[in-house]
Amino acid sequence: MSNDFVPLEWNELPEDEMKLRATALYEQMNLRRTTRHFSERMVPRELIEKAIMCASTAPSGAHLQPWTFVAVSNAEMKMKMREAAEIEEEKTYSERMPEAWQEVLQPLGTDAVKEHMTTAPWLVILFRQSKRMRTNGEFGPTYYSTESCGIAAGMFIQAIHNMGLVTLTHTPSPMGFLREILGRPAHEHAMLVCLLDILQKMLLYLICRESHWKMWLFSSNNHSEVISVLSLLIPSSLIALS
Repeated sequence: MSNDFVPLEWNELPEDEMKLRATALYEQMNLRRTTRHFSERMVPRELIEKAIMCASTAPSGAHLQPWTFVAVSNAEMKMKMREAAEIEEEKTYSERMPEAWQEVLQPLGTDAVKEHMTTAPWLVILFRQSKRMRTNGEFGPTYYSTESCGIAAGMFIQAIHNMGLVTLTHTPSPMGFLREILGRPAHEHAMLVCLLDILQKMLLYLICRESHWKMWLFSSNNHSEVISVLSLLIPSSLIALS
């Protein structure tokens, strides 16, 4: 066996224990709700990182983990994303949206105003990587990247719910402005924005292979958190820019 493989640690559980665990998880997840009502209280960065690490345990095509999570708490950056999203959403609601889509959204009362993007303390954006850097220094394709990122997103949402936070998944269309605002490369494509917070009673993107993840932390002059970009496919390191 290659040294690159991580040994499987698994013990069979009694059937009664499996039933108890299955029921408990279902009951917990059945309480999950999508919400636009956030407390605006800051959520510790450690919780965001742990949720992303949980998401990174998801299976992926050829184990390439083709995702990048960008977590944003900076108010100015969140406002930029909100303004850009509202421009696209206004076009969607007024010009692009087919009648069949309007029909199912109407009972929900949604519109182009995305105030929750600036009230939620964290926005987590998930980018799908369509390419990867090969050992020869050239780009090659990733495989089943959409499916892989979809699984990771679900595990991220479960982790957030499990720790007692609430989420809103947001998919403005098109989402190319997120790549531009967040300075991501051309082969990364925004798939999902997750807002997260304590219920007012969340936003999000993803990743980690064992300890092999990289974080870029951009700090303002007073060293407050601005953006944390977590990406899997790179040795662990931390770069702080002030």
